[in-house]
Amino acid sequence: MSGSSNERGKELMGEGSSDPHHQHHHYEQQQQAATPSRYESQKRRDWNTFGQYLKNQRPPVPLSHCNCNHVIDFLRYLDQFGKTKVHIQGCMFYGQPEPPAPCTCPLRQAWGSLDALIGRLRAAYEENGGSPETNPFASGAIRVYLREVRDCQSKARGIPHKKKKKKQQKPSGDHSSSAPPLHYS
Repeated sequence: MSGSSNERGKELMGEGSSDPHHQHHHYEQQQQAATPSRYESQKRRDWNTFGQYLKNQRPPVPLSHCNCNHVIDFLRYLDQFGKTKVHIQGCMFYGQPEPPAPCTCPLRQAWGSLDALIGRLRAAYEENGGSPETNPFASGAIRVYLREVRDCQSKARGIPHKKKKKKQQKPSGDHSSSAPPLHYS
């Protein structure tokens, strides 16, 4: 044996350091760099899917010509793969959170999924060289579209949308003192 596997092991474990903690830490850093997070992987998949969608348009749309209308069309296109039942206004189950029987209403992408998708694509656009000023995913029209989808799904499914309230800082400790509470900014 020439010892080459031993040399490779030293490279992976921290340049031959004799400190086992250092070796383990160095290995973990390499693993983290080699394995993107779930969010980063999903963002890359979403970005590639959107790019493919633009290429499949007739005529193909270069990313530099993409605008909010292309993004909204993409979100509508994704509805065909949705798994959320959204009752139409004429449906007898419209507005019922737990309908007692099946119906023929369409399946759609859930609002929360679309909202998260837009967040990932918005970040990916800028990470891939797009400027924040021209980011079609950050357009006001996209926010309006998502709000309409949210409100429509909320009414159709009978599940009110609850806005997440921003957490207020509460002073901790003894409340009996006469000193005013501290406020952090």
